[in-house]
Amino acid sequence: MKDIRRKVRRSQTIVPFGVGGILDLRGESFVAADIRSWAANAERVDSPRLARKLGVEGFRSAPVIPSGKAAYASRSGPSYVRFPKWLFCPQCREMEFWRLEREQRDRQPTCGRCAGKPQLAPMRFIQVCRAGHMADIDWRRWAHSRSEGHAQRQCQVRRLRFLATPESSGLEALRVVCAVCRAGRNLAGISQKNILKQTGVECAGTHPWQYETDETDPCEETPQAVQRGASNVYFPITHSAIDIPAPAGLSEEDESTQRVVNHSLWPDFNNEYGSPISDAYRAVIANQCEVAEEFVETVRRRHADEASSMSSAGQDEDLSIAEWAAFSAPESVADSKTFSVRRTHLGVGHEAPGSMQELAEGITAVVVADRVREVRALQGFSRYEPSSGDDEEGEGGRVVSVNTQTRVRWLPAIETYGEGIFIAVDEQRVSAWERLDSVRDWTRRIMRNMDASFKADRLREKTGPELLPRFVMLHTLAHQFIRQLSYDSGYNAASLRERVYARSHPPGSELPPQAGVFIYTAAGDAEGTLGGLVRQGQPPNLVETLIRLLESAQWCSQDPLCADSTGRSLANLNRAACHACTLLPETCCEIDNSLLDRTLLIGDGEVPGFFRGVVQAALEESARAVDVP
Repeated sequence: MKDIRRKVRRSQTIVPFGVGGILDLRGESFVAADIRSWAANAERVDSPRLARKLGVEGFRSAPVIPSGKAAYASRSGPSYVRFPKWLFCPQCREMEFWRLEREQRDRQPTCGRCAGKPQLAPMRFIQVCRAGHMADIDWRRWAHSRSEGHAQRQCQVRRLRFLATPESSGLEALRVVCAVCRAGRNLAGISQKNILKQTGVECAGTHPWQYETDETDPCEETPQAVQRGASNVYFPITHSAIDIPAPAGLSEEDESTQRVVNHSLWPDFNNEYGSPISDAYRAVIANQCEVAEEFVETVRRRHADEASSMSSAGQDEDLSIAEWAAFSAPESVADSKTFSVRRTHLGVGHEAPGSMQELAEGITAVVVADRVREVRALQGFSRYEPSSGDDEEGEGGRVVSVNTQTRVRWLPAIETYGEGIFIAVDEQRVSAWERLDSVRDWTRRIMRNMDASFKADRLREKTGPELLPRFVMLHTLAHQFIRQLSYDSGYNAASLRERVYARSHPPGSELPPQAGVFIYTAAGDAEGTLGGLVRQGQPPNLVETLIRLLESAQWCSQDPLCADSTGRSLANLNRAACHACTLLPETCCEIDNSLLDRTLLIGDGEVPGFFRGVVQAALEESARAVDVP
């Protein structure tokens, strides 16, 4: 690949321009190559909990090139390949199949036939398949698919023109024509499901970034023509974990173990174990951690045994367990530069209004996080349809790994720092509310839709084996919380993220129940953010924010259609929730704006919402405040 550089933010190398994603940049179109193209100087990102869950040795982040130094920097970031390769001139309408040898450093492709050398534009349509492959449409075959006469049917020339006719509108006005035999066809119907198969096109089983020596993947899927910027071209599969330090009060041996595991050379020691350099790594770690080399070897063996036992049992570590424990008991967590939390309260006294007192009885813990560190990793992607899980035979698109040729040893990731607010609701109250027949029946209907959805496996990773009413209620609360904080805290909604702790556990499990939400913001630098959320999480701001969000959740501009809905969104996974009242940007939500319902939050005539008492008390206070003549 030629060294032709463009700018992209480090956070964008994970989402939305991670491996397999299409990047539109000043009239140019590129696709991110797999991690084989990443430079060896990619920075390591430490997150042992997330690495164990995903079964990899570690994570790496794209190197940062200082602003204005890209032309002189020796380091290079991830590689992007020009795609689609079929380009056309906006003036003469001639189409060109662009080749790598024609690339010039820091210059866009231009037309050599027209005066002024206008920049060539990429074709709007490409082809993808459910197996994750993507390629240019064979425009020569498309133009000759309705050939008339022997000369047109035998034409093998690839000199094409992309014409726009003013006589019609829509895709009928766009036409690909052979410049030699004059055969042509417009783009009407190109988005139909089997239109490419009817023209004799088959999936080549390749990705745009593959080398000539790479073996193709035999693919029997039918290729589909889609627009280059369509939302179903790329479905990234990302995972994230909050960095949780070791509990306070560890024994001396446990503290030594933590020092060894957190050492910067620990990933290198594990990766190079068995090679001559591993002895040097062991000696340096032992010297700097002030332990014996035998102790370092014992820790390595113990971690290896734990990893093998987890993989053989086929179990995934539930990352929410440690996070819930840390937020529920912040005083038990050791001081850390990456995780600073402290307990606070709503600040509701006996003289406070009844709505605030009712709210305070339902919330048992408020914790503000002055500083948290989150690691986000890209595991793979799917195309045309979202993946239902790791089963390639299941419904939905197949998951494509970030390394399309060999087993993945590490994943691309970024570390971000931010702040947040954690709220836990009263376990006794929420348990009693969940036992109500109307609440259980209402949730069972949503669970039946979830079980029938192709997203069932992915959703159960968050909800647990059973969808509890508290999960839908708290998830809706998190969305309303983010919408209200976007007005009060100074952050826009797209800058905030959620983590819902309401997971059900298997029968007989001794794990504590969860019932809380964590709203946080994370920026892509080491300094974190500005304290807006922490301020809103302290009295008296938080209680006022919660009252306002519950009041605003009562109505929607699409009511009564929204409030009375028995199934909305993809696979009917939502009830009373729409873009006007509850849905958020996709970067905010853990589960793609699914499993939302305002009814379980504030209630209606049939189902009592968990916070119905708060809403009724607020309405009565508002009514008493109005002067009646």
